[in-house]
Amino acid sequence: MSVRLKLTLSYAGFLMLAGVLLLAAVWVFLLRGVPAGYLVPDLSNVPRVLNPHNFGPTVFGTAAAAVLAFLLVFGLLGGWILASRMLAPLNRITEATRMAANGSLCHRIRLPGRRDEFHELADSFDGMLARLEAHVAEQQRFAANASHELRTPLAITQTLLDVARKDPNRDIGELVERLRAVNARAIELTEALLLLSRADQRSFTREHVDLSLIAEEAAETLLPLAEKHGITIHTSGEITPTTGSPALLLQMTTNLLHNAIVHNLPEHGTVQIYTAIGPESVLLTVENTGDELTPQLVSTLTEPFQRGTERIRSDHAGVGLGLAIVDSIARAHDGTLTLTPRDAGGLRVTVQLPAPPPHTGG
Repeated sequence: MSVRLKLTLSYAGFLMLAGVLLLAAVWVFLLRGVPAGYLVPDLSNVPRVLNPHNFGPTVFGTAAAAVLAFLLVFGLLGGWILASRMLAPLNRITEATRMAANGSLCHRIRLPGRRDEFHELADSFDGMLARLEAHVAEQQRFAANASHELRTPLAITQTLLDVARKDPNRDIGELVERLRAVNARAIELTEALLLLSRADQRSFTREHVDLSLIAEEAAETLLPLAEKHGITIHTSGEITPTTGSPALLLQMTTNLLHNAIVHNLPEHGTVQIYTAIGPESVLLTVENTGDELTPQLVSTLTEPFQRGTERIRSDHAGVGLGLAIVDSIARAHDGTLTLTPRDAGGLRVTVQLPAPPPHTGG
């Protein structure tokens, strides 16, 4: 049976039960001394039931049967109509679900009327569709960008090999060096994509980590790059415990620091990296000097393959996934990433991660 039929039968059944109980109460409390034979319906009493001057205990059984028959018909018809009205929002939700299953994610229910359980369900479903549509669009855009980025080094490699085949006298050393650089960039991009996928899937084991030590390790690793660019790195902060993957958190911090070094002033630039402990979270902040950035530009920097302001790409320009990886790792650790342009130029990036639960000894 359909839900509509089940609700109809339920309404009719409860109405019949209420009628039987009411008639039983009338008989018990008002007609207790009347012979029990009057309870038996008699068709000959039907005209007397319809005549208001002939009401009495003798027609009680016939009248009760007529009332119950009326309640049954009324309950079935009324229950069918009420069930239809009650299930109308569910039909709209079902139709929207079918459209979503067929690939249409732009449809919304937008259920009118006052807020009730069906309205909350419809609003939740609309919100889920909106998030799913945005996620699918982001994945499609990411796949298109990734395909483009991977196609570029492959096309360059093919061009270099074609030129070398047509020109046997070409300098082999120069060709090998250029192929090595192109291949290294393709490997770097592939590893970044794999790291991004690992963070999105949260396929890692959580351990106790000190963010201040990770910041110091990232600073020591990138110190030669900073010296090459004439950048000064300042690290500070107290012990900052959290939980997560040490490798992913180190990659996150390294990406932030690398981005702050590369996108900096041409000379005499600075990078500050420090950690702090909040009431219920820990903070990792990286600030760098550089060009003035607009809030509109900053809001797009976490999108994959966004590289900020236009500039000549160097050997350390990255693959455009640095902040996208940072954002993905932060979300995988139940944290948030906040980007704010500095008034004096440059960028302030803050990663907020949950503080570890208090340790209780047994």
